[in-house]
Amino acid sequence: MLVGYLPAGFPTVDGSIAALHAMVDAGVDVIEVGLPYSDPVMDGPTIQRAGEIALDGGTRTRDVLATVTAVAARGVPVLVMTYWNPVERYGVDRFARDLRDAGGAGLITTDLPPDDDAGWIAASDDAGLDRVFLVSPSSTDARIGVVAAACRGFLYATAVMGVTGARDEGSAAAPLLVSRVRAVTGLPVGVGVGVSNGAQAAAVAGFADAVIVGSAFVRRLLDADSLAGGVAGVGRLAVELAEGVRSARADPMATPGTPPALSTVGEG
Repeated sequence: MLVGYLPAGFPTVDGSIAALHAMVDAGVDVIEVGLPYSDPVMDGPTIQRAGEIALDGGTRTRDVLATVTAVAARGVPVLVMTYWNPVERYGVDRFARDLRDAGGAGLITTDLPPDDDAGWIAASDDAGLDRVFLVSPSSTDARIGVVAAACRGFLYATAVMGVTGARDEGSAAAPLLVSRVRAVTGLPVGVGVGVSNGAQAAAVAGFADAVIVGSAFVRRLLDADSLAGGVAGVGRLAVELAEGVRSARADPMATPGTPPALSTVGEG
């Protein structure tokens, strides 16, 4: 499974929708729409810059929800990835309802601990939304168990310590982290932070259920001379990454058995 991320409103609202459509058309299975935030402590410089551009352009939560609607219309699951403060300011129950009504499948909360959920567990249950929390290589086994018990849809495993960003080499800690997660839950495990090419995607798909890519897509738009060129570059990267993921899935030695399907792909 290939999961692709872009912030809503970057480089413009319409431009982000065009780029996300290109990702879907090129084979991305699940979309993460980022909600731009002024204090993105987990994001590296690439995604920080994209968020700044989106905020400077006037992107607001309503634009994020409109982006969700436009991409969900293509028939793929769409989740919003966000820090908690914008959700709290919007209103937790209201956000859950509006995300559901926009066609969203769930929410990835980067800085919200599941044992201090600020009402999100109840709100997501009422709205029928998936909720995705994060673990990292530093998470204890007990902590992984707490996070897994609160997740619905899949569990997000950050492959490296530190902020987001494409890297030349994969994380040696990622396979062990996925193994530790699978010891306590049957949820699908998505691995993110660092994947930037097809070979890395294939490597991660060999041990994880989902490969999550963000900064590499953002960089294609940042480096482009025009929006059209950036969207085309996003599409080409999506093709490369999708081919990498599919090649690993076609290899019977890559991962024993059949990986479980993400609930955001069609389960109840």
